[in-house]
Amino acid sequence: MAEIKHIVFDIGMVLVHYDPNLPFSRFIPDAEERRWFFENICTHDWNIEQDRGRTWEEAEALLIAEHPEHAENIRNFRRHWHEMVPYEIADSVAILRELIAQGRDVTMLTNWAADTFVEARQRFGFLNEPRGVTVSAEVRLIKPDPAIYALHASTFALAPDATLFIDDNTKNVDAARSAGWQAIHFTNPPALKTALADHGIQV
Repeated sequence: MAEIKHIVFDIGMVLVHYDPNLPFSRFIPDAEERRWFFENICTHDWNIEQDRGRTWEEAEALLIAEHPEHAENIRNFRRHWHEMVPYEIADSVAILRELIAQGRDVTMLTNWAADTFVEARQRFGFLNEPRGVTVSAEVRLIKPDPAIYALHASTFALAPDATLFIDDNTKNVDAARSAGWQAIHFTNPPALKTALADHGIQV
């Protein structure tokens, strides 16, 4: 394996916690009803289109037209988004900052809606510390599309075989490897430290 010269972090569930149940446990207290709502109304596939660049206004209008009886909770998804990302994952952020302090080239590659990422950067200062970030909604591409990895590498002049990607989603990890990158499947910060050491990086 080539020596690692570039480290690319995913953000959600690696550096920042995310859980839509946090606000929705108030709006839909019954766990089974809430699960049904996320599987049938505000689904992953619906939400990912905002990560691809669709506006929340358009997303809400489309869904409310199909499910007018759920209009209030459809609007609650964006309205209470800030509660879904309640805190940074401190031990992961410490690793990120240590890598930057060591002088390593650190960037970020995230599936994230454009407006909520602006809000996230205001709330979580560490998101402004790496060299840069590719935000899916801004480039109209989402992981695991091979094109977003190619774009990120081109934008930040990364040598793919010398790039190490860290993501909690196995499909995104597999796509990075298919793009010629090295990759770590993130599970928790201690495991990340061990995996980094396996790549010759001590933190």
